[in-house]
Amino acid sequence: MSADILWLVFMAMAVFACILSGVPVLLAIAGAPALVALLAAACGDFDLLFFQAVPQRVFGIMSNPLLLAVPLFILMGLLIEKSGQAEKMLKSMSAALGGNQAGLALSVVLVSALIAASTGIIGATIVMLGTITLPALLAAGVNKHLSSGLICASGTLGQIIPPSIVLILLGDQISNAYFEAQQEAGNFAPDPVTVGDLFAGALLPGLLLVVLYGAYVLLRLRGGATPGQQAVARRQVPALELIGNIAPTLGLIVAVLGSILVGIATPTEAASVGVAGAILIAAAGLGGRAARLAIACAGLAVVLLLLRRAGGFGLEFSGGHIDFSAATVLSLVLTGSAFALLLAASGAVLRGGMLLPALRETVTITGMIFGIVIAASILSLVFRGFNGDELVADLLQSLPGGAWGMLVLTMLAIFLLGFILEFVEIIFIVVPIVGPIILQSDISPVWFAVLIAMNLQTSFLTPPFGFALFYFRSVAPAEIRTTDIYVAVIPFVAIQLLALGLVAAFPALATLLPEVLF
Repeated sequence: MSADILWLVFMAMAVFACILSGVPVLLAIAGAPALVALLAAACGDFDLLFFQAVPQRVFGIMSNPLLLAVPLFILMGLLIEKSGQAEKMLKSMSAALGGNQAGLALSVVLVSALIAASTGIIGATIVMLGTITLPALLAAGVNKHLSSGLICASGTLGQIIPPSIVLILLGDQISNAYFEAQQEAGNFAPDPVTVGDLFAGALLPGLLLVVLYGAYVLLRLRGGATPGQQAVARRQVPALELIGNIAPTLGLIVAVLGSILVGIATPTEAASVGVAGAILIAAAGLGGRAARLAIACAGLAVVLLLLRRAGGFGLEFSGGHIDFSAATVLSLVLTGSAFALLLAASGAVLRGGMLLPALRETVTITGMIFGIVIAASILSLVFRGFNGDELVADLLQSLPGGAWGMLVLTMLAIFLLGFILEFVEIIFIVVPIVGPIILQSDISPVWFAVLIAMNLQTSFLTPPFGFALFYFRSVAPAEIRTTDIYVAVIPFVAIQLLALGLVAAFPALATLLPEVLF
């Protein structure tokens, strides 16, 4: 066994030992490899010149325009959560469909899908679902295992249904890995893999997962109503109230996701629109003058969009002079008015006590994500310094089954890593190592990325470190024990693995929409 292999094994053991001992993940991922590299250098087995690439890598991460979408989407989700819009939507849908056990449980799945497409904040979603729907589910006679598993699993839909932070981070890494793989194969001008491709590719698999959850709920909850159910179902929701509570979220989803899928905006631009829309939704929820400002701003935005479609935007240059047409002047006036209304609505949200907490949490979450990304980059650098990339390439290429053998081993490794690591670490550790090797074959990078995203979603549910389990534990009553939660999520992990198998068996589920839209 070579010295490189011994050092790699020692580094892996050091990283996992630090993580399991409670050392912050960022320090474990960056610190342990750095210390191992220094020790190996002292023994003459590592070249410290590799660390000269660290500043360049950090600069590349911090100047990546694609990653700018991460804090914007986080802020959008936090504003939706703090505005109470998601809670209103959940209560209305639960009351509308809560005439029996199946209807109540199904409303949790459907509303979670809508929340996933508008926020994607796993912790906030699960806490809200646990606070609002768990008592109603238990009162309706749904047993504690199904209730707990349903809330935990539904709360993780934001990891696969776009726009998703997982898909944005994966898009960056898959794009780099695919470009490197194609260069190795002799193709120096490959078609780029964009986040829009991944959003389109993940849409059908995400909806498939919603359907499978719904089918499981209907199969488990066949039967009549119980006395507890009648108490839950007493309130009748007027159609206008239901539409009024759901329409803002649907409008935001269409504006953000639709603009990306049809090619009008990049993910970063769409995320900016999403933040503006979330501010308007938060302002509308305050009522009074703030609501009127939000409605007026949204109305102007629709008018501007119609003018844009009619060709009324843009300044015309003729003979070195700017030609201000009537439509252009009108567009400029409306744009200025809309921006002024948005600022006024932002002020109302600030005074309402929602904007500053959302900004603080955005900075905290974004700092954690970017810190882990930088730390994983250092780990990857040390890994390459020990020739780990060549060793992995030799291992994967020696597997039976060719590309499929590589894919199966990679999916198994990601699933097992999900028991102890977060999705950010897995993405930035595994994909740079195996991606350039696997993508040298005929495997579609979009399909590969969607499979990874679906696999990563299980990491939120697998004990002992599944974060969905921790979030649910914080709001679950004492009679629901931690072991009950572990048992409750097993069927839903199985459903996720079934969905993963279906997408693996039928790649068109992930590749059809990108081919049609792009």
